[in-house]
Amino acid sequence: MADTKNKVALITGGSRGIGKAIAMEFGNLGYHIAFNYFRNHGAAEQTQREIETLGVRCLKLRAHLAEPDQIANMFQTVAQEFSSIDVLINNAASGVQRNADELTTKHWDWTMNINARAPWLCSVEAAKLMPNGGSIVNITSEGSRKVLPYYLSVGTSKAALESLTRYLAVELAQKGINVNAVSGGYVETGALESFPNKQDMVTSSKNTLAGRVITGTDIAKVTAFLCSEDALMIRGQIIIVDGGITLLAPLSSTDS
Repeated sequence: MADTKNKVALITGGSRGIGKAIAMEFGNLGYHIAFNYFRNHGAAEQTQREIETLGVRCLKLRAHLAEPDQIANMFQTVAQEFSSIDVLINNAASGVQRNADELTTKHWDWTMNINARAPWLCSVEAAKLMPNGGSIVNITSEGSRKVLPYYLSVGTSKAALESLTRYLAVELAQKGINVNAVSGGYVETGALESFPNKQDMVTSSKNTLAGRVITGTDIAKVTAFLCSEDALMIRGQIIIVDGGITLLAPLSSTDS
């Protein structure tokens, strides 16, 4: 991997879970880190302390990514602190876990604004701070391709994010910016608490072909690879990191 000294990575939703694992991975690689969070100030402070022990600079940024003005202000602060960035990871996500007839337009707009609109706005702002090119990775999920219980609004937003990945890969290539996405399987993080079928998801997560659950570090290492020079020829792709679970067809009742 090329020298990463003095490079800067910005991770949205970076204080906990997969986002924190990604921030720590880039910090371990020598990147200075900026990460966004919204609600949990205590977790953000803890993550900042852990990253700083790696000997790199770390800037925590509180911003509600559903608000375009706050996104603009966040990038203005990053520009003042670091002048430029090399990597953007669009990891922050939210959503309402309900079926179609239980969703409201408020639920829909909330989910789409954070999961699809914010990555678009963040990518446009990040590109302005990448004069020498860079990398953008969007974090998506298998719910963009498979129908999961209570996942309609989130799955639709993630499908939009994957389409955005392909369009940005083409449009930003002329600026030397490589864009891809990583799709994780069921990663056992605090985010699972919001799912009504959490226990089923936890049980399923243990049945990977690799013989163990997927960790945030697994996602982080693939994400970091996509931001390296070794991934130069990987463009606009959705890399699935699920331990092989999606290769397996569910057993029908006649198979038992």
